[in-house]
Amino acid sequence: METDTTLRVATGPETFPEELADALVRIQRLIRRRLRGGLSGPRLRGAEVELLRLVESRPGIGISDAARELHLAGNSVSTLVNQLVRGGHLLRETDPADRRAARLQLTPAAEKRLGDWRRRRDELVGRHVSRLDDADREALRAALPALRKLAAGLHEEAEEA
Repeated sequence: METDTTLRVATGPETFPEELADALVRIQRLIRRRLRGGLSGPRLRGAEVELLRLVESRPGIGISDAARELHLAGNSVSTLVNQLVRGGHLLRETDPADRRAARLQLTPAAEKRLGDWRRRRDELVGRHVSRLDDADREALRAALPALRKLAAGLHEEAEEA
């Protein structure tokens, strides 16, 4: 079984998609594990953090729009919202244009938690990127536009499904 620190040797173009996906998953998993330890309060699940980050970027988003954006069922997002409201991370406000709909806002506690998490993530990744040589740092920087396009394509395909 391959460990998180084991790097696979590239065997050809046919393995590139798998190797890329594995590397991205491994990086994300290791970042999550490393950041978990220093957080205050109960641990949030990945979907809860995704919802909080979405609300941070789109304050006032409704539950249906959040479900569409996160590619989750509406009832799943409603459950996440209820948990995050109970945990003091989200505010659910009535939409003045449609009293049946809710608009989501972060609480100050959630804003602080996301800010702390982002700062710690930037420090962690920055520390490890700084240990790479100049060529590797430049290769990562040069790959960012292609990775963003890949993410956009995956997002568009999920929207169409």
